[in-house]
Amino acid sequence: MLSVIAIWIYMFLTTFLVGYGLLSVLTRGVPYRIKHADTYLICGLVMVTVYAQFFSLFGRVGMAANLFLCLAAVLAAWFGRRELGNMLRGLWSDIRADRSGKRGKAFAGMFLFLLFAYGTSRGVIHYDTSLYHAQSIRWLEEYGAVRGLGNLHCRLAYNSASFALSALYSMAFLGGQSYHCAAGWLAYLLAAVCLELLDGMRRGRLRVGDFARVMCVYYLVNIFDEMISPASDYFMVLTAFYIVIRWLDLLEEEVGEIFPFAMLCVLGVFLLTVKLSAALILLLTLWPACRLLKEKRTGETLLYLALGFVTALPYFIRNVLISGWLVYPFTQIDLFDVTWKVPKGLADYDAKEIRVYGRGYTDVLQFDLPVTRWLPDWFRALAGSEKLFVALAAVSMCTLVLYVVGALLGLWRKSFRYLSVQIAVSASFLFWLCTSPLMRYGCVWVYLTPAVVLGGIRDAARQAWESGGANRDRARRRSAADPALTAAVVLFLLYKGFALCREAAVSYVNDYWIAQKDYDNYATVPYEINGATFYYPETGDQVGYESFPSSPTRAQICLLGRDIADGFRAAALGEK
Repeated sequence: MLSVIAIWIYMFLTTFLVGYGLLSVLTRGVPYRIKHADTYLICGLVMVTVYAQFFSLFGRVGMAANLFLCLAAVLAAWFGRRELGNMLRGLWSDIRADRSGKRGKAFAGMFLFLLFAYGTSRGVIHYDTSLYHAQSIRWLEEYGAVRGLGNLHCRLAYNSASFALSALYSMAFLGGQSYHCAAGWLAYLLAAVCLELLDGMRRGRLRVGDFARVMCVYYLVNIFDEMISPASDYFMVLTAFYIVIRWLDLLEEEVGEIFPFAMLCVLGVFLLTVKLSAALILLLTLWPACRLLKEKRTGETLLYLALGFVTALPYFIRNVLISGWLVYPFTQIDLFDVTWKVPKGLADYDAKEIRVYGRGYTDVLQFDLPVTRWLPDWFRALAGSEKLFVALAAVSMCTLVLYVVGALLGLWRKSFRYLSVQIAVSASFLFWLCTSPLMRYGCVWVYLTPAVVLGGIRDAARQAWESGGANRDRARRRSAADPALTAAVVLFLLYKGFALCREAAVSYVNDYWIAQKDYDNYATVPYEINGATFYYPETGDQVGYESFPSSPTRAQICLLGRDIADGFRAAALGEK
């Protein structure tokens, strides 16, 4: 646990300072004041992840990468020392005077920090972490981006920006174990954002963003014993929650400046590089893009496009280097004729396997089953709570369609305040459902669709009722209290908190107080290819971190050069 805390402090300092440095430049001359410290942290997290991906193109993501990162953080601190000093003094004054409950939030934040550090120090290592996450991260630690790595094991071609972030902060170059604390850090940041639920309870009126926070709390409790794993799913879901929550906050605060919305759109581009299945979050970009074009703000438009381009560029370069495809395993875009390209047949099979597995099958021959066959089987196999959320999300999506049509026909008052985010989460839910609906792939859309759609419609209905003639004063008094809904949320949070404490108490073991629990490792069998030693598991398909390089089975590959750092190509039939 102490190792997790130390790495988190390092992550806080570097990401905050780097994020502050960038935002201080971007907001110069922009009439918008950043209100939340997490804005700097998330911006810095994106920056260092993009940096780590670029660094991997030239070498290992280890000591040198961290030294340059520290240099950038020190420079940002030096040039912004006056503003940072004023920020710290203002924060300390607010805490001492307990303005807006700052003291209580500070203590709650410290408690959550320790709680999530405890959870990140121990828990369950995800199955896929032992299958390929740990190996992907170790490749980054040892060599960076290696040509044709996907030929060694197709899942090593599942490029995710989150692996570069995990490698950057793994501290493996110190000679001890490779730590995996980044997912837990992001979970803690979201938990701190969810603390703002207390403001809604204090004012007795929950907003749409608060409903999204409730769903985020539900997810955080579910992954508390799993966030030790550097799985890309956790990074994707938590980042998506952050984008939607902060977007809703901006709408509810009636922020007119385009800058914060545009920066969340850049974060949406980053989300795509974490997991491509989240690509439809980019529907959010339509509204700020239309405003920028309508107001002919060409300079700002080019700036935001450049930020998005730089954010996505290393991801696509790494895709080509690792697999030979721009977007693996989708072969519809075939732009590069390189010797290390993963064979098209294997990539197509892999893409089908992903979709079939998400539908609950293990046989790729089931790929062509019609939706009327696989969807009922898939739904029946869900857990009870999952069935409830999926059904509620489907009903919410249909309700949104009816609401928009009715508003356009004049059947009720138009209120499209939340329409952009409602469309984005509903479309993402539908895309997930129609492609590979494994719950952990897209649970964020399952949770957010009813929260945002039904919460937004409820908000519109309440506004219409409050503005309605003779009932206006009575309606305002009634809705201002909102006691039943607030009480329900409080009871829900208390229940989930009790469940979390009970689970932690049952699984408690007096260990991992110093060092974090290491990766799981499995017995392997060595073999050689062109003088290089590789490994595959004695049984099953998991290998873990220690046996490196490895794959689930004996690889049929050839080296591109004399060393594994030169890369691999698929071996021809009969070739050794």
